Amino acid sequence: MEGLRLAWAPVPSSRDGRRTVAWGLLRGLLADAGTPSAELTNPCPTCGGPHGPVQVDDKRWFASVTYAGATAVVGILPRAGTAGFALDAEPLHDSVREAAGGAPGGLRRWVRVEAALKTTGFGLRVDPASIHVVARDDSSVWSAHVPDEARQGLVAARGEDLSGPPGILLCAARIPQ
Repeated sequence: MEGLRLAWAPVPSSRDGRRTVAWGLLRGLLADAGTPSAELTNPCPTCGGPHGPVQVDDKRWFASVTYAGATAVVGILPRAGTAGFALDAEPLHDSVREAAGGAPGGLRRWVRVEAALKTTGFGLRVDPASIHVVARDDSSVWSAHVPDEARQGLVAARGEDLSGPPGILLCAARIPQ
């Protein structure tokens, strides 16, 4: 994904500690990209509480945070030509998930669907089973079609499986403008 910058690090188990590490990583990426004083917020689009998607006050950048077990993975992507961006990641092995029967449709599909849902802003308000993911055989590039009930249509997200921290499956999705 052109222009994508990634970083990751171990995080503590506390919610505030995880956020502190993730936002520190984002600030480092933004500083390296020429935006050292960027302000980050994460207002929920529904209630306004501080638990929504990360927003950057410098409108040249999208930012995303995802957690996979004890690891935070963050990314920034230039806004040029993009209407939305998100990351999702999951540990390749998770005893709780595996004891529950695994991820519906397989782990790779699940991470791709989550990235697509995050980039549209719909989150789990859309049934993950309704997402149509298309990739050529063994391709790391894929697309997802997310139902948009408000517009009675589909939102097309473009995605890519990424190299990330060892033992973690990482995907990025964007909505082209």
